[in-house]
Amino acid sequence: MNEAFIAELKELVEPEGLLLGDEEKAPFLKEHRGLYAGVGIAVVRPASTEEVAAVVKCCNKFNITITPQSGNTGMCGGAVADGGILINMGRMNKIRNIDTTNSTLTAEAGCIMKDLQEAAAKEDLLYTLTCPAQESCQLGGNLSTNLGGLNVVRYGNTRDLVLGLEVVLPSGEIWNGMRGLRKDNAGYDLKHLFIGAEGTLGIITAATIKLFPQPKASATAMLATADIYELMDMFVAVRDRFADYLVGFEILPRVAIDIVHVAEPDLVEPFPEQHPWYGLIELNATDPEVDLLTPLTNFLSGYDYPTRVAQDKQEAHDLWAIRHAISEAQKAMGASIKHDVSLSLNRLADFMVEATAKVKEYMPEVIVCGFGHAGDGNSHYNLTQPQDMTADEFNAHHHAFNRIVHDIVNKMGGSIAAEHGVGQLKSEELKHYTDPVEYAMMLQIKKTFDPKNLFNPNKVFILD
Repeated sequence: MNEAFIAELKELVEPEGLLLGDEEKAPFLKEHRGLYAGVGIAVVRPASTEEVAAVVKCCNKFNITITPQSGNTGMCGGAVADGGILINMGRMNKIRNIDTTNSTLTAEAGCIMKDLQEAAAKEDLLYTLTCPAQESCQLGGNLSTNLGGLNVVRYGNTRDLVLGLEVVLPSGEIWNGMRGLRKDNAGYDLKHLFIGAEGTLGIITAATIKLFPQPKASATAMLATADIYELMDMFVAVRDRFADYLVGFEILPRVAIDIVHVAEPDLVEPFPEQHPWYGLIELNATDPEVDLLTPLTNFLSGYDYPTRVAQDKQEAHDLWAIRHAISEAQKAMGASIKHDVSLSLNRLADFMVEATAKVKEYMPEVIVCGFGHAGDGNSHYNLTQPQDMTADEFNAHHHAFNRIVHDIVNKMGGSIAAEHGVGQLKSEELKHYTDPVEYAMMLQIKKTFDPKNLFNPNKVFILD
């Protein structure tokens, strides 16, 4: 069967878009965190939506499973092939249109985030999605996991920014939902089925995304507090005072800065003294005459907390560099068991305190680094191996740590999957914690769109 299938693929895909040898497939089958090893008959790198559709129809004919992949920067194994073929979207990287009147950008799924940011900036517009992996992550993956990122307070997450999608369905049909309308109530809003679905319902090939005016003024500051409750109180105070200008408010524990300085000792130390918690604040405005620096400085001076307001772009860059460096620095420290969770803002501090107490009770020497986005209650609650323990020994506790952390999240009405997705890492957890009625509804949608279970099998859902 595979020989006939490969022969047909060769008729559908140009030679540079079909990888069959083990060496040429290897970079696409390897998960960047090293947790999962993929296997696949072929890696297909299509050049057009029509080519994707033709390949999907061929897979349907031969009952071959498909794993969609964009930049392969995921955290949950959602883009790792488990047999069948892997469709990597990296060659579909055209920006089809920037509409300055409608303030939208239409681009293909393989476009790199930083390229989209730069293309919008050339039109004096702002592409608001941003994250530490912006030089390698791609639009399709951002859409498939509903990325939040660093600007959610002001602009919202991916789902809030998408006006239209183009999707190849498991049948091989192409759904063109690229209308780019801000109001459209003509039936179900189908695009939201595919955003966050991790390629289980279809392959997103392009999207129309909202743009915003390019900021002309900005202010960056860092403050320090003795505990997470004080820090969340300061977030509320800053949000209420600067609601029209607040872009982001990032939460960093002291351990995050310590980890960063081990990996990159030249990065700035925010204050002369060390503090338990830090908040990184970003304001912006589109009016170049607006002074954000003075009111932010005056506002923060009214509180008895150490504060540092960046006086120029370089100082602002240096403060943000700490936040951007956390994930890579953690990787250098050894194995991490990562929890990407979200809580309502009034429970985020409670979660941080209770979860840390419980995981420390279970393993006193574990390194707890819970950082993230105050604006949407998203905590990247990561646990790094003790220095006297091997990675394998530590990872053997993965299930126990998941149960501790996720039980608390569930008890507090939160979500075990915020912006990294479910993939295969959390599929058992999703079934364990999701209301049975809700889970059955999702399975029904999956089976309606993909009755053969060919699209990203063994990811997100556990099918009987």
